Amino acid sequence: MTAVAAPVLTTGHVGLNVTDLDRSATFYRRGLGFQELGRGADGDRRWAFLGVDGVLMLTLWQQSTGEFATAAPGLHHLAFQVADVDAVRLVESVLRELDAEFFHEGVVAHGEGASSGGIFFADPDGIRLEVYAPTGAETAPAPAGNAPTCGFF
Repeated sequence: MTAVAAPVLTTGHVGLNVTDLDRSATFYRRGLGFQELGRGADGDRRWAFLGVDGVLMLTLWQQSTGEFATAAPGLHHLAFQVADVDAVRLVESVLRELDAEFFHEGVVAHGEGASSGGIFFADPDGIRLEVYAPTGAETAPAPAGNAPTCGFF
């Protein structure tokens, strides 16, 4: 019997484990412009739903200790696309005010000769994030050379 392919799928929302729900919700609201769509608790289990224009995009679950482990299987990084490089730079300026950790200085290209590029940084729990634009980074440096910048940070 031949397996039937699933219908065309799109990403729904992404769920992240966090150590401090209030701190993380503030970071994602202020730094990335998400709106808080809902929040709840059941004893010491706490969560927040974040989105844009009422559409759920990110769920935060306070159920972790420690920091994001880049050497463990699982999420590599989470990327958000914006319209243009000016929008990337605007996000960067807000994240700098929040003292986010950046992996590269300013906007970088996704690879040598690529027109897409963005910023690479960590949330308060060390989860690796990216904000990028599909064009406009033609003159930006490519920190990983021909290899994808988003794969090696």
